[in-house]
Amino acid sequence: MTYEAVVITVSDRGYWGQREDRSGPVVAELLTEAGYTVCQQTIVQDEQGQIEKLLIDAADRLDAALVVTVGGTGFSPRDVTPEATAAVCARMAPGIPEAMRAASLAVTPRAMLTRAAAGIRGRTLIVNVPGSPKAARENLSAVLPTLAHGLDMLRGGPADCAAEVRP
Repeated sequence: MTYEAVVITVSDRGYWGQREDRSGPVVAELLTEAGYTVCQQTIVQDEQGQIEKLLIDAADRLDAALVVTVGGTGFSPRDVTPEATAAVCARMAPGIPEAMRAASLAVTPRAMLTRAAAGIRGRTLIVNVPGSPKAARENLSAVLPTLAHGLDMLRGGPADCAAEVRP
């Protein structure tokens, strides 16, 4: 089954044109290669209310199956993407960021510093990944093969939970 996805880059400098967004396109490319249709790609500044509005729009109006946010997951006072995600989600999916952190820890001990979150709003899964192109690729690649199964369950499609899983 093909699912629609939205990519939201959270970056003050990217929003104001002071830095090229290289991470959003990396995520969009990964999603496209995995069979998703990226129906929207945008940049927003690190403002919780604005992030929340985009997440709500992607889930409620666009009915995207998957929303991947890029950036805003660190320790900086302006990094509020996980808080925005938690504010708009009815249910959290902690296993997704746990898996991303575990995979990323094999590459760098700094992986433990990400505060990425994942949750469900209606029929939409929202996943936060870090803002650097390398970290975004590593984190999303760690979970992407399994997300379609979760989306099948979330969207009421065929989901064979007893099927053999291969990494």
